[in-house]
Amino acid sequence: MKIPTTIRKILALARKESRDILQNRIYILVVLVQVFIIMGAVGLVAVASVASDPALLDEIGVTSAINIGLPQSLNGSSLSQYLEEQKLTLNYYNSTDQAKTELGEKLVAVVDLSPTGDVLLNVDTSNVFYSVVSTKINEAADKYNNNKSLKDAGLNETQVNTILNPVNFEIVKVNQDKQVPLALDSPYFVEVIYGFIVPFILLLPFFLASNIVTDSVVGEKERKTFEVLLMTPLSSYMVIIGKIIPILLFSLIQSLAWILVLNLLRVPIYNPVLLIVVLFFMGLAFIGVGILISMLVDSTKEANSAITLVLVFATFILFIPLFVKSEIFQGGFNFIPTVLMVKLAVSPRIQPEIMLYLLPTLILSFLIFVGTVRSFRHERAIRL
Repeated sequence: MKIPTTIRKILALARKESRDILQNRIYILVVLVQVFIIMGAVGLVAVASVASDPALLDEIGVTSAINIGLPQSLNGSSLSQYLEEQKLTLNYYNSTDQAKTELGEKLVAVVDLSPTGDVLLNVDTSNVFYSVVSTKINEAADKYNNNKSLKDAGLNETQVNTILNPVNFEIVKVNQDKQVPLALDSPYFVEVIYGFIVPFILLLPFFLASNIVTDSVVGEKERKTFEVLLMTPLSSYMVIIGKIIPILLFSLIQSLAWILVLNLLRVPIYNPVLLIVVLFFMGLAFIGVGILISMLVDSTKEANSAITLVLVFATFILFIPLFVKSEIFQGGFNFIPTVLMVKLAVSPRIQPEIMLYLLPTLILSFLIFVGTVRSFRHERAIRL
């Protein structure tokens, strides 16, 4: 089948732009850096989730390595029993002062009783497990205080146990064959990964490409080839399309690769096709802005400074709604592309209004594209 002349001309320009991009060593380095960013981001969230979740620490057996110091007088007491129930390792010393000498080295915390029977806690706040240890010791102290109050009220051991443990709660898991293969079963992990890391990672190729794409026009000016480009037998629309296609295609391929990487890291991403559609229009806007800026300035340095300011502003607009919980603004936030990406990524079920939420992004991308073409046409008219 014979390819129309117009398409052949666009493809020829696109191939030329592709070669320029692939010969740019910085761009190749940027792609490799993204892999380390993804691994590091997921890893840091996983570590933070485990370090802040007592249940996860118990599950992987980390809390058994957390050492707590107590005076020998508490050995066998109800307080020590409650601390053992928290799966903490107890170390007994002749005195509290002796235990404190190892606080911050071997011990994370030292527990004692005051003369009035109150639980005293000394904890090393520089330890990464400080918050978890505090939570566990507070739970043990609450049980101890309740136990003491009930016994002081004249109740026997059986009555105390009945009040403190009124219900035996057991979780029965069903449909485990349909369970989502998530890396960590942690609310914090899910919230941070899907609420920030996933949209950030998928948009990362377009953020980084926006700086690279500025070279597509301003680079031509610096190399004194811009006038040659203006004299080519291509319409302004054809030139802009030819310049946008390569970087947009490379960025979409990267985002698709990062979706596969996230799935391998057990962060399942649903509705990848619709996500790519959203990314296509967002990428069209980012790259269009990059080309538009590069036509308004005369040097790569100016273009990179301008696009950096645009990206800072775009980051604020795109990511702040992910952290703001407001019923007043929620209706408007639904139209923010990153919020839409989160909704698509977390569930296989697609809401009917999804395409409506995409409409502002589509319109904005189209307007930026038209504005870029008009600016290029104006530049062409002045120079020729």
